[in-house]
Amino acid sequence: MMFDPYPDGLPIGREWVSTTDTTEIRFPFDGSVVARAPVGTVELAQLAVSEAVLVAREVAKLPSHVRRDVLMGVHRSLAEWREELEGLLVVETGKPLVDCRVEVARTMVTWQAAAEEVARLHGETVPLDLLPAGEGLTGFWVRKPIGVVVGIAGFNYPLLLASHKIAPAIAAGCPVIVKPAPQTPLATLWLVHLVREAAAAAGAPLPMVQLVTGDAEVGSALVTDPRIGAVSFTGSAAVGHRIAKDAAPRKTLLELGSNAALVVAGDADLDAAVEAVLRGGFYASGQACISVQRLLVVDAVAEEFTERLLSRLPEVVAGDPRDEKTRVSALIDERSTRRVLDWISAAVAAGAEVAAGGEAVDGIIRPTVLTDVPDGVDCWDEEIFGPVVCLRRVADVDEAFAQVNASRYGLHASVFTRSLRTAVRAIDELEVGGVVVNEVPGFRSDTMPYGGVKDSGIGREGPRFAIDELTVTRMAVIRA
Repeated sequence: MMFDPYPDGLPIGREWVSTTDTTEIRFPFDGSVVARAPVGTVELAQLAVSEAVLVAREVAKLPSHVRRDVLMGVHRSLAEWREELEGLLVVETGKPLVDCRVEVARTMVTWQAAAEEVARLHGETVPLDLLPAGEGLTGFWVRKPIGVVVGIAGFNYPLLLASHKIAPAIAAGCPVIVKPAPQTPLATLWLVHLVREAAAAAGAPLPMVQLVTGDAEVGSALVTDPRIGAVSFTGSAAVGHRIAKDAAPRKTLLELGSNAALVVAGDADLDAAVEAVLRGGFYASGQACISVQRLLVVDAVAEEFTERLLSRLPEVVAGDPRDEKTRVSALIDERSTRRVLDWISAAVAAGAEVAAGGEAVDGIIRPTVLTDVPDGVDCWDEEIFGPVVCLRRVADVDEAFAQVNASRYGLHASVFTRSLRTAVRAIDELEVGGVVVNEVPGFRSDTMPYGGVKDSGIGREGPRFAIDELTVTRMAVIRA
């Protein structure tokens, strides 16, 4: 299968610039070639920044109705090409079709929400006469675009993550250069093509949105360029920490790794909690930063919960991601598959037991449940990014909350309980960016602030909040 919906090359400046090198993009499920994608260079990255700088003032001055028209134009195009984008995401990422449908739906919400937020981008007046020296002065502040934005997206949700960078930047009046993950550039290339078509229709400059592919050297050239205003990155903690150092003193928004915990209290609805693990632990084949990884189950219900979970695990179908019934398929590449299997083996060697799964069949890791996973092994301490959940019994909710907080990560966590007191305690005590009660920790709304604490990152996504992140306040004082 070959796919080529957009012009050749990379969208840099006002044209599509040819590249000297291309790379094969392969369907993770069977290794077949999906397309040949252009590969960028450091020189093209520098050119993109130069082109963005040239239009930065023009983009900053675009009227609100123009920015809104661009955003809604993209939303309409996504609706028009919805099924084709879903199909492309399946073969590019290897994610099950059901997850790719969710990705496109959430992407559409992101663009519409960003368009609505354009009307809410404003400042406010402030009293200056709190001191006698301020009498006769009028004070107010406004928001101004931060400048050129560099957005770097992960491979697992390439269309959505790129949209989390591009849509708020446009709404804020910032030119944006997006760099997709090397494994998954195709949907993002198509997205940028649609954005530039919408920009042209609205009378906005095409270089307001550009795309550069390439390796870490290309990414480094973008984030270290002193002409940019901000970097928005989604990916691993190690890479995010390096970007924060390299980009300083420019602003960085980092949406990094996690090992999301789900707490099952003694009074929990066990069927609902089991359902949440089945949905939340294995969607996108476990390649989601807020998929369930650590299960902390109060001892009083642990045996019953475990029996119910294992009895229903066969419902999580592994197979061809194009099949409507599939929930787990091949990971993004063979290296990722080998890493997950190695982590499982290391956990078992350290004393963990495999309650289900634990091996790969035809290249697909079967849905896996590990029990008694100790501290100090990667399956418990780090982000596994595969279809694996680790179940640990705890004495009570106090111990569960303490173990949630013992992680160096803090993105999302959830708790299943019938107690309002326990729910409020979770919201108050858990050291994470989002607490979800009686739902999967992977639940998120693209209209709410999304992000983590500790090694899970800094800053918040979601159009309203990302737009604030990509603007700076400007104080104004007038003496009448």
